[in-house]
Amino acid sequence: MIDRDGYRPNVGIILCNARNQVFWGKRIREHSWQFPQGGIKHGESPEQAMYRELMEEVGLRPEHVKILGRTRDWLRYEVPTNWIKREWRGSYKGQKQIWFLLRLVGRDSDVSLRATEHPEFDAWRWSDYWVAMDSVIEFKRDVYRLALKELSSHLGERRRQQRNHLLDKLGAPIR
Repeated sequence: MIDRDGYRPNVGIILCNARNQVFWGKRIREHSWQFPQGGIKHGESPEQAMYRELMEEVGLRPEHVKILGRTRDWLRYEVPTNWIKREWRGSYKGQKQIWFLLRLVGRDSDVSLRATEHPEFDAWRWSDYWVAMDSVIEFKRDVYRLALKELSSHLGERRRQQRNHLLDKLGAPIR
């Protein structure tokens, strides 16, 4: 399902633990790390797609998490032409995503990367919320930063202070 502008509707998931560290999954047989994400099926709401993707990719059920927030609007990224299937070239540009921030209320042992027959990840880890994006594929990095920035307000004052300190050190404008 691609919209008239060439973007496939999708959800992204930022899963954090009690210490506000975020879940990173390592793509199977690759050296890139990412947040869980996936397409929204016809007739599915973004929230329904998020719960389905969470189960498929991480093995977590709704009772294992609490929704802390979601992005107000779609965040978009374009996929480089050489990554697009030939039959989609000309009509497909990339993904538009609604991002969810979730808190794990279950245990680490509830995570199961083998919950389905077609796993996406072969390893996972917790990392600081504002970790460097070097291991994320380049064309997704800006959307990751935008999602993390928008959703950080749901984590409380301590997280905002850490973000502002980091942005100040990087010389980035604080908004």
